[in-house]
Order: sequence, then structure tokens, then C-alpha cells
Amino acid sequence: MKLIALAAAGAALVAATPALADRAPTATEAAAIEKAVRAAGFVSWEEVELDDDGPYWEVDDARMPDGKRYDLKLRPGTYEIVKRELED
Repeated sequence: MKLIALAAAGAALVAATPALADRAPTATEAAAIEKAVRAAGFVSWEEVELDDDGPYWEVDDARMPDGKRYDLKLRPGTYEIVKRELED
């Protein structure tokens, strides 16, 4: 009986724990991300968010002057581009 009560309490605790959500950059972070992305030759991009499963900054649909689009991942703190994935 105690085991069932303990399992129920544990399940309730897990259900009550808020999930970490991706977040948008602050103004300072956005400026640093823009600087890094422009320095790499990109001219525009769509959404930017801190993905909590890395954590990495994700930049969606970053466009090069030739029109090719990439999804980027940047390292938090240094804003180094660690992954470029060409979009179809």
C-alpha cells in the first residue's frame, strides 16, 4: 500500500513540474547573435530562440546573399556557429 501511495505522489510531482520552454533572446543576446550571423555572411533570418535541449541558440531560415537558407545553431555565451544545415 505504501508503494502505491509513493508512486502516486511521485507521479503528481512530475506532473506539477513545469517543463522548460524555449525562449527568445534578450536585446543584448539578439545583438550578439545578429553580429555573429552577419559576420558569417548571412543577410536575414527568421525566428531565433534558445533551445533548451542543447542548450543552443537556434536561428531558423538564415539566408545567404545567393538565396540559400540554413538552420543554424550557435553556442550560448560565445555565439559561435556550431552547426549549419542547408534547407531544401
